[in-house]
Amino acid sequence: MKDSYLGRIAVFDERRGLGEVEAAGGLRYPFHCTAIHDGSRFVAEGADVEFTVVAGPLGRYEASAIRKINRAPGS
Repeated sequence: MKDSYLGRIAVFDERRGLGEVEAAGGLRYPFHCTAIHDGSRFVAEGADVEFTVVAGPLGRYEASAIRKINRAPGS
């Protein structure tokens, strides 16, 4: 899967560097802070993001190339 998806950061534990992105439709994809595109290794819970989905090393799909975006209110 290489398409981009829109979603929101549902959970992010800064200390552990682990989180989950919730995509439209409620599907959640785990991610590690190294998957944040800008290299900051931090993203706030509730932030709107664009991401791709890749097969992870544990055999499950994970969010990757996570980019923070600004959505227009109500969209």
